[in-house]
Amino acid sequence: MQPSRPRLTPSIADIRRAVRSALPVPELVEGPGSADPSTGSGTEGLVLVALSGGPDSLALAAATAFEAPRAGLRAGAVIVDHGLQDSSADAAAAAARAATSLGLDPVLVRTVTVGTDGGPEAAARTARYGALAAAAAEVGATTVLLGHTLDDQAETVLLGLARGSGATSLQGMAPVAGVYARPLLGIRRVQTEQFCADSGLDPWADPQNDDPAYTRVRVRRSVLPMLESELGPGIAEALARTADQLREDSDALDHFAEEIAEELADIAEAGISLPVRALEANPPALRQRLIRLAVASEFHIALSRAHTLEVARLVTDWHGQGPLDLPGIRVERRDGLLIFSAAESGTSPA
Repeated sequence: MQPSRPRLTPSIADIRRAVRSALPVPELVEGPGSADPSTGSGTEGLVLVALSGGPDSLALAAATAFEAPRAGLRAGAVIVDHGLQDSSADAAAAAARAATSLGLDPVLVRTVTVGTDGGPEAAARTARYGALAAAAAEVGATTVLLGHTLDDQAETVLLGLARGSGATSLQGMAPVAGVYARPLLGIRRVQTEQFCADSGLDPWADPQNDDPAYTRVRVRRSVLPMLESELGPGIAEALARTADQLREDSDALDHFAEEIAEELADIAEAGISLPVRALEANPPALRQRLIRLAVASEFHIALSRAHTLEVARLVTDWHGQGPLDLPGIRVERRDGLLIFSAAESGTSPA
């Protein structure tokens, strides 16, 4: 039974519009959710909302329940119980009831075991995305909608700045990445809270969102408000715009690097090589991308920036040095080529 339709307020309109723009085009979707040609019934595909029960994901779920059928799509929900709090199972069950009341189907609850690698936040994120991907594959969903907002994006950019992790982190979260889509990256958190109030929805207040033990909570509760106070309003929007601009620039450079690599790279049985003079002729941003791309495509290894710069010095600061041994690969300059090969067994990394 569909719930009664709430009055259309600015927050409801904005979030529905954002969801509408992010939904896949039914004509391009194939899968288990497709219509039955013999009966003409059914819809063209299934999207899942990653639902925690908090205001962001609950507003997303309600807007998706409204918009998906109008776009010729089915909409369901997946709730991940991280098991990190005594009441987590109750919160997951409440989120499942909310999803069902909104008309979402299927509604999946998945309990995960959170490890320790990378710290509690990273470990929980790894477990969560693993469960979301498995659930999407299980039911044939083409898209998993995530409730990250503009505020989350701003926090991500600030955390990237603090870690000094370069343009990749400063790009923040992509609106679309594989099966995942984030319709609310242009929506403020206060709007999702207002959506829930306007819709008569009762969101769950996750106690971890107020726990200063988590770095992101300190950024949310202390750092961003301080920046707004000292520098004026609009800081979150400015950080989100910065992420958009950096992502556009990075995508363009990646595209150019891939085109150049197709012309320059020479793949042999022993590995892959790039001509030194061509690398030297390119600006550092492209040169380093070409190096990382060669290693990733041939050896499935992601070079750190420090290791990438070590390799680049074989091009820009060459004085006859010998091979460079890095984790998983060996790089040497010989006969005008930068030659990448698999590391020999027992070779110690630089």
